[in-house]
Amino acid sequence: MRTSNYSDDFRRDAVHQITVRGYSVREVARRLGVSTHSLYKWTKLFGEPTSKAPDVDLKAENRRLKRELARVTEERDILKLKEPKD
Repeated sequence: MRTSNYSDDFRRDAVHQITVRGYSVREVARRLGVSTHSLYKWTKLFGEPTSKAPDVDLKAENRRLKRELARVTEERDILKLKEPKD
């Protein structure tokens, strides 16, 4: 079995292609000539840690969308009242 030592920069660049640029693990592995197992391991080592910050943004977005939905629903109801009756 062959073992290769890849530099940390090479590994980070490979992970960047997966996490930021959106390429699949299989595609990056094929192009770079490394195993998918290695890429998954590197992603755990060099990938961005998940945080709770995106949840806060999602909650704020959800509140904003609910306010907008209420406004648009109210406008629709007002317009329905203005429609001429047959």
